[in-house]
Amino acid sequence: MNGTLMQYFHWYSPADKLLWKRVKENAKKLSDAGITALWLPPCFKANSGANDVGYGVYDLYDLGEFDQKGSIPTKYGTKNEYLEAVQEAHKYGIQIYADIVLNHKAGAEDIERVEARRVYFDNRNVEYGEPVFIDAWTSFKFPGRNGKYSKFQWFWKHFDGVDWDENAKEKAIFKLIGRDSQWEEILDPELGNYDYLMFADIDFNDKDVNAELRTWGKWFVEFTGIDGFRLDAIKHIKFDFFKHWLNDVRHSTQKELFTVGEYWNYNLNILLLYLEKSDYKMSLFDAPLHLNFHQASKSGNEYDLRKIFDNTLVKSQPLFAVTLVENHDTQPLQSLESPVEYWFKPLAYALILLRNTGYPCIFFPDFYGAKYRDKGKDGNEYDIDIAPVEKLELLLKARKNFAYGTQHNYLDHPNVIGWTREGETNIENSGIAVLMSNGDEGWKWMYIGKQHAGKTFYDLTGNYSETTIINDDGWGQFKTKSRSVSVWANKINKVNKGIKEE
Repeated sequence: MNGTLMQYFHWYSPADKLLWKRVKENAKKLSDAGITALWLPPCFKANSGANDVGYGVYDLYDLGEFDQKGSIPTKYGTKNEYLEAVQEAHKYGIQIYADIVLNHKAGAEDIERVEARRVYFDNRNVEYGEPVFIDAWTSFKFPGRNGKYSKFQWFWKHFDGVDWDENAKEKAIFKLIGRDSQWEEILDPELGNYDYLMFADIDFNDKDVNAELRTWGKWFVEFTGIDGFRLDAIKHIKFDFFKHWLNDVRHSTQKELFTVGEYWNYNLNILLLYLEKSDYKMSLFDAPLHLNFHQASKSGNEYDLRKIFDNTLVKSQPLFAVTLVENHDTQPLQSLESPVEYWFKPLAYALILLRNTGYPCIFFPDFYGAKYRDKGKDGNEYDIDIAPVEKLELLLKARKNFAYGTQHNYLDHPNVIGWTREGETNIENSGIAVLMSNGDEGWKWMYIGKQHAGKTFYDLTGNYSETTIINDDGWGQFKTKSRSVSVWANKINKVNKGIKEE
């Protein structure tokens, strides 16, 4: 069966402590729809307690169990609800990938007097001024947990930078003067050295930090039963850390632990370099492909669809590419805001769901819809209403049931492109033809295989009521509407696979 991942949250998911319960309630429906894995948000207690999306992580051992940061549950629910959600998902063949945030910690209980040097925001390699003593929020003792699961406590020596001096009430990037007084070795040249991102930045050169995070990783996998990881902010962590950490956790738990890293960079060469330096221990999100989708959706028929996969990870390293249309950072009003226009989303989802490369990831609002209000970069308030993507459930059904076998590409026209999948003999009536246009209505003759000769194919998206018959040589004439996508499958599937026309 084709694997399909869903990001089961977005930045504005309601702070109602019910997300884990929703996973449990919807596991069967998601499995029936073709979802085989869920990427769940950070399940750890964060700086703002039950109102925190989870990336301002406070205590990795508090999964919604202890009264810390003003709440026992996290934004998404309690520890027991999380464990029950994992178990219920497993019952229906759905794997769970946990979003883990190791780059920084937030919400320290106490300040410590430490020596530091200021560095420029736009070049963290350049210091200015004399060394100063600051009051840094770097003491983490987790009194609410009181040593359960781990007695390890965090102090200034475990961090290499902060951005606040409590004594002077000064915001700056302070590089702590410690045992090595150096930022970590980072591949990305952005801002000189992008080791420091936010809060109290963890020093991965520290041997005690490395030992504790290995211990925690083993505990977390065994305690929760999760199946893999989404790694947050890996561009800000020394490039060889996760290579060793994943090796250790996989070995100690004897689990494969599929892992995808968030290295958000539109430069393909940097992503390829990270894969190489990390010994291909993980996949990466295909940020360049998202950018192509965004630009294509903004450009209409001026965009050359023949170039849709240019400079993408899925084209260069398809086995290590997690393909996506949107995520919680690119959605409207967020930090990497670059939304894909609604008209293009069915085309984009067809491109990641129905081809033979990449591991596709569906975004929660594109499946369920979402409404929220927030400030834009201009300071004004905006109401956002994201509608569920038209035909997305049909595309998921097509991936689950038909999108198998040898692929033939017809990426040969600037406005009308397509491909076919021949199907596999052990998957009844599989095989599809996909055609899309970002301009006028179009058609193509495409080869789908002689084994389909004489068969009648229909457009399961419902754009066309007429059918097409595959000729004796395995070719068929397939059509698509203007600014749309059509997916053609064996007509017998309308009955056998339960596909309904809209």
